[in-house]
Amino acid sequence: MVFLEYGEIDVVDGAFVLIDKTGIRTHIPVGSVACLLLQPGTRVSHAAVVLAARVGTLLIWVGEAGVRLYAAGQPGGARADRLLYQAKLALDDDARLKVVRKMYQIRFGEPAPLRRSIEQLRGIEGSRVRALYKMLAQKYRVEWDGREYDPANWSEADIPNRCLSSATSCLYGISEAAILAAGYAPAIGFVHTGKPQSFVYDIADIVKFETVVPVAFKIAAKKQAEPDREVRLACRDMFRQTNILERLIPLIEEVLAAGELKPPETHPEAVPIAIPEEKGVADAGHRG
Repeated sequence: MVFLEYGEIDVVDGAFVLIDKTGIRTHIPVGSVACLLLQPGTRVSHAAVVLAARVGTLLIWVGEAGVRLYAAGQPGGARADRLLYQAKLALDDDARLKVVRKMYQIRFGEPAPLRRSIEQLRGIEGSRVRALYKMLAQKYRVEWDGREYDPANWSEADIPNRCLSSATSCLYGISEAAILAAGYAPAIGFVHTGKPQSFVYDIADIVKFETVVPVAFKIAAKKQAEPDREVRLACRDMFRQTNILERLIPLIEEVLAAGELKPPETHPEAVPIAIPEEKGVADAGHRG
């Protein structure tokens, strides 16, 4: 995956390039890149979109460092094997419960209680989350009355809740980008269901208390004039410094593997990769 910003993406002399304002061309090996994340300041030509689609490279329009996800071209990629795998896990009650238990384990650092349904685990999770909010509010000396806000009346929420909403929104952006880049569907969730971003909420919830929630409380403690903007900028910087996108895709694979269902075999009629890796002349122990 490659982030691009501040330039025009085009095809020049058959090559996929990013041209900056000085005219300097940076070649992008589009055939060997799974996903291009287009940040603010990018313009894409028709020829570039056609080439990306032809070689199976996903284009995603995001905010800086992925704090927002605005649109995606050909979401889910050109092959359905991962979508079928995800749907199979979600539709199998035993597999779904195993996936939810794995999410719980990663999130809280301990196995989920035995003999509990998904609804019961959600209740336990909610209680622990409320305790974590309270603990972080005390740590950063923020006045905390609970997680309450009305999306229709954003300005009426208190500063801590506005900061938390901004922070989680940033995390949802980068999480959805990871899900799409990995070839999965944002709508097929396991803990959350029935919403266009159910799986996004599942994945984001696993890491939010070690990533964006502390950022939100830290900004809320400063009582700045534009806390929403400060949170967004702080999340942007944190995403870049920690390279969180590289962590999220292995995390997705790990939680799905917990369902213990074998991924579908590649169908004989599946579309092959557009630009196969060249075979070297030397053996595996040498560069060739």
